[in-house]
Amino acid sequence: MAAKEPSPIVKLYLIIYNAAQVLGWCYMLYQLVAYYTIDKGSEKTLWEYLGFTVILFQNAALLEIVHAFTRIVPSNPVITTFQVLSRVMVVCGVIMATPTGKVSPGLPLAILAWSVTEIIRYAYYALNLVDAVPKLLVFLRYTTFIILYPTGVTGELLCFYWAQSHVSETKQWSIEMPNTYNFTFSYFYFLWLVMLLYIPLFPQLYLHMFAQRKKILGSGTVAGKQKSN
Repeated sequence: MAAKEPSPIVKLYLIIYNAAQVLGWCYMLYQLVAYYTIDKGSEKTLWEYLGFTVILFQNAALLEIVHAFTRIVPSNPVITTFQVLSRVMVVCGVIMATPTGKVSPGLPLAILAWSVTEIIRYAYYALNLVDAVPKLLVFLRYTTFIILYPTGVTGELLCFYWAQSHVSETKQWSIEMPNTYNFTFSYFYFLWLVMLLYIPLFPQLYLHMFAQRKKILGSGTVAGKQKSN
């Protein structure tokens, strides 16, 4: 089912949403750079320094699931849900949930990759709504992923690995037998399951982006309708 042409009000909303996300992720990138430069030596951890910004703008992406299911954008609802919830899982279920996730060496890697990726992506979406996407932005959207995707995945997996040690020791969010419902759940094993899922899923997404790059840049097409990649 194709997405319907958005009304002027919906289009204005999407422009504002995407523009706000560009500003938010730009500020997050600034905070990341500032933490290691002008504010170097701060007593705060990186997460204490920019955690609120990450929580605010990453969780705002949940609206993209609504956008996809209401067909105001042509993104695939299932793929969009998976992509958004996987990132929310890293932020809320790994970094926010554990003290070790907050100090993982993967955190700056993930935030760097996320912020640059999202600045380009949301800028592309916003400008595409007014048919004003410059060729440079198209090139960046379909080229920077070559470095940023592996960087982001490495950062995310490091956050998972640092978090699982704490969960293993504390049995956090786990349910052990015996209990009234005769049900058991190990958050430790759940984290490892998610980490293992990166093995089959990441190569597919990565190769898909290369296919998209060849299709868009190879054909000379500058911009199409907004889509989820």
